[in-house]
Amino acid sequence: MHTALSVQSSAPAAPVFPANPALSDRFLRLPEVIHICGLSRSTIYDLISRDAFPAQISLGGKNVAWLASEVSTWMNERIAARGQERAA
Repeated sequence: MHTALSVQSSAPAAPVFPANPALSDRFLRLPEVIHICGLSRSTIYDLISRDAFPAQISLGGKNVAWLASEVSTWMNERIAARGQERAA
């Protein structure tokens, strides 16, 4: 005779975030930045050279990353600019 396993129907506990948002920031490596922003590697580095995208942070050696909060802020600014262009 087979017995069915009972499935817990309770929702998982809500994640606990630090009170200081800076403490919850994390590093994003280039493939993740490309995926999140939808930009190519060359476009990201071109925008960085024109101070139009957050600069990468050296992690030591040849390793670099971007702060998630800075990438998110850049994306939100682009979204806000789109709204302003439509209103004009």
